[in-house]
Amino acid sequence: MKILLEFKVWRSPWSIQTLRRLFHQCHKTFAPLNFSDYEAIGRCEQEVPEYFNFASDVLDKWTQIEKERKGPSNPALWWINGKGDEIKWSFEQLGFLSQKAANVLSGPCNLQREDRVLVILPQIPEWWLLNVACMRTGAIFIPGTIQLTAQDICYRLLASKAKCIITTDVLAPVVDSFASKCQFLKTKVVVSESSRAEWLKFSDLLKAVPAVHNCVKTKSQDPMVIYFTSGATGSPKMVEHSYGSFGLGFYLCGRYWMNVTPSDIAWNMSDTAWVKAAIGSLFGPWFQGTCVFVHTMPQFDPKAVLNTLCRYPVTTMCSTSTAYSMLVQHDLTRYAFKTLKHCLTGGEPLNPKVMAQWKSQTGLTIHEAYGQTEIGMICANMKGMKIKPGSFGKAAPPYDVQIIDENGSVLPPGKEGDIAVKIDLKRPFTFFTRYLDDPVKTASTIRGNFYITGDRGTMDEDGYIRFMGRSDDIIISSGYRIGPFEIESALIQHPAVVESAVVSSPDPIRTEVVKAFVVLSPSYKSQDPKKLACELQDHVKKVTAPYKYPRKASKHRCIKKKIIEFVQQLPKTITGKIKRNELRNKEWGQI
Repeated sequence: MKILLEFKVWRSPWSIQTLRRLFHQCHKTFAPLNFSDYEAIGRCEQEVPEYFNFASDVLDKWTQIEKERKGPSNPALWWINGKGDEIKWSFEQLGFLSQKAANVLSGPCNLQREDRVLVILPQIPEWWLLNVACMRTGAIFIPGTIQLTAQDICYRLLASKAKCIITTDVLAPVVDSFASKCQFLKTKVVVSESSRAEWLKFSDLLKAVPAVHNCVKTKSQDPMVIYFTSGATGSPKMVEHSYGSFGLGFYLCGRYWMNVTPSDIAWNMSDTAWVKAAIGSLFGPWFQGTCVFVHTMPQFDPKAVLNTLCRYPVTTMCSTSTAYSMLVQHDLTRYAFKTLKHCLTGGEPLNPKVMAQWKSQTGLTIHEAYGQTEIGMICANMKGMKIKPGSFGKAAPPYDVQIIDENGSVLPPGKEGDIAVKIDLKRPFTFFTRYLDDPVKTASTIRGNFYITGDRGTMDEDGYIRFMGRSDDIIISSGYRIGPFEIESALIQHPAVVESAVVSSPDPIRTEVVKAFVVLSPSYKSQDPKKLACELQDHVKKVTAPYKYPRKASKHRCIKKKIIEFVQQLPKTITGKIKRNELRNKEWGQI
């Protein structure tokens, strides 16, 4: 971090009015930043170019604008940690450092084009540098949350065949505990102020390498990033995206849903492992020349968030429904958000009551969007649209979103069915390429002429869609996708557990929380249930990522239910499959 702080200070001689004029005129000066072309491509009205690389075709062009106009606009990246450290980079400085980072990857790390890199970092500037550096080298970026355990990281390294891992000094010893099992792993890089045996130190490498790097020429369909996403069965699946689907695919999202320009400062609070970080903290804003604001916090702190909104000139804010639920617990009238003008949410359904509370206390409307790791944002409440509480809006360009039945027929307004995207002759270029190593899973997403999201919903006469729930057993808690199989697999490793079933349970703050039904082994049946439940919670936290463990939502919880319930037996089908739906329906009061 120290070397990055050397580049932190930067001031703009430009006026906001000049920047706004340049934003609307820059396509006349620099052909690759032809906004009308990118808009037409995003709407599928123009062919996707054969070659595209976000680093060279977008970021480097913003650098060119800064140089030729003798100064930049707002910083490209503005980072704080609440402890007094602050970094501001212009696009030129971002380009300079990301080229050095690219030389780190292709030099000391010995990474070749399409080699895979697992990057597990919090919201620190190095995460943005490495994103861009991977684009410049053609290495495939694989993000991971810092909440991953040894088992989670080992699985990802083995499944992806990653040749390099880049993480913090906190997780480095965790990686060392199993690294010998990962035959494809060749290089370990630590982002830390201290050195570690058998690990390369990123800051030392960044100082030593040259500052000039020639960006590789990538095709739009070349693989760029891999996300691990939880499924209803089995281990997390690998979702592959291309330079076209991720780079070009988020142009319209940044311009219309985020509604940002070079004069805006956008703060998206998403975990770096999730696709919403790519949308809201990188591609969406940087396509528009917008400043990405970051406040790194060990965990979500409502008071810190509110104070930051008062102190810093943030104009656009994006967070989860859970975060807004926590924020409205405070008296918002005591805080003055002088510059905040646009609020966004996604990842989980927004509670209409929370929307109303936020609006009444701040005067601002929360604009919800809906999407998936596989296909990006497909529905949204765009700025200027009529907002219908409880709905995440209408289909966003270029998508034709419908509610269909099990036969692939479009249902009439008001009828519940599967939320699906019409694909006609070919998939939209914004879609993921495939589930890696799982052609059956990839093929299962198609039903006739539709891509099936796996979510259930309804559509009204005006085209507004409401989320009704998952058609599978996926649990969405605080914006995190949690597969029940992962938790059941963790529970079964404890000697007390003979069998388990994991389902979602309603929660007023997190929307859903994880609940486990457990059949105990005879030797544990006489133990104190409360102590045993805590023991099982701690066990799950150690085996898999902490956000997945069965737990109560918060001190504000008003639904008094057991989060681990001990039962004599689980409901099953004739074939022996656990009937999770029966348990889930009981939790949600449907039977």
